[in-house]
Amino acid sequence: MKNIIITGGAGFIGSHVVRLFVNKYPEYHIINLDKLTYAGNLSNLKDIEDKSNYTFVKADICDFDVVLGLMREYDVDGIIHLAAESHVDRSIKDPFTFARTNVMGTLTLLQAAKVYWESLPGGYEGKRFYHISTDEVYGALELTHPEGRTSEISAHEVYGDEFFLETTKYNPHSPYSASKASSDHFVRAFHDTYGMPTIVTNCSNNYGPYQFPEKLIPLFINNIRHRRPLPVYGKGENVRDWLYVVDHARAIDVIFHKGRIAETYNIGGFNEWKNIDIIKVVINTVDRLLGRSEGEDMNLITYVTDRKGHDMRYAIDSTKLKNELGWEPSLQFEEGIEKTVRWYLDNQEWMDNITSGEYEKYYESMYAGR
Repeated sequence: MKNIIITGGAGFIGSHVVRLFVNKYPEYHIINLDKLTYAGNLSNLKDIEDKSNYTFVKADICDFDVVLGLMREYDVDGIIHLAAESHVDRSIKDPFTFARTNVMGTLTLLQAAKVYWESLPGGYEGKRFYHISTDEVYGALELTHPEGRTSEISAHEVYGDEFFLETTKYNPHSPYSASKASSDHFVRAFHDTYGMPTIVTNCSNNYGPYQFPEKLIPLFINNIRHRRPLPVYGKGENVRDWLYVVDHARAIDVIFHKGRIAETYNIGGFNEWKNIDIIKVVINTVDRLLGRSEGEDMNLITYVTDRKGHDMRYAIDSTKLKNELGWEPSLQFEEGIEKTVRWYLDNQEWMDNITSGEYEKYYESMYAGR
């Protein structure tokens, strides 16, 4: 029996990881530790909430006594740490919350794991602390191939000659990425100082079901459905690499079980897209699936003042992960975006529930008057 804490398990990526582990490993006990902030939603896990090998605990990862108590109560062997504040716009408005959750929360988990595991006869033997980070800690890459796509959807097109490698120097540009960079350093320091068995991964932009609609793809799917404006930063020329969330969960699974201790692995989708191009694909897909004329809602695109410190390009090289552990994305972007749009259109009740109350106030605060 492995007893594993997954932090942030009610969130977007976390819920997919919890579901995968609960279903794939019935002999494991999965403890979902989540504070249930605005982005945490237990309805994401309705299909597995009654499983005998699943336990949900509502708690703050910054509460050392609670975390240490859980380590002892469940004799925890491993931690998969996903809990984080992750929205750049929010970090610009409130950097303190990001420092508290992302830095102090990670440090709390590390110290609780250290105290408990060092108290055991076998120490760190058979234990693992897996920390999920972001490609944004690396800073930005130059956009050296700005001419754009030769077709509307073209897999593996690239917009520059450089890619983020596991050895790329950290150069965060936002309070969000700075907080994640700091947490990454703490994880590595606990290995170097105490011998804790740690692993760090840095992933590209995730998309797919159950994503909170402050992020680009679910936000725009919902807005297109209701014919609301689609706020695009600057000229929409910033480039991101996109990874289907189920593929990310698969990567976390293989890395947790087979990854080398003290290593870093980059997880990317090999899908570089300019924001404006991905928005056009989303519009066409939503319009088609809703029975509208394809491209009918292009007039909803509204250019707004660019985000402060907006990095131009992120692009991850996942060659190390593929060569060492055999992982690569299972979906081409065409299939992934189709599945994603269909899910949100088929689950409007989920969207309606999550976009009420505080989220509506946040949306107005972020985009009103832009």
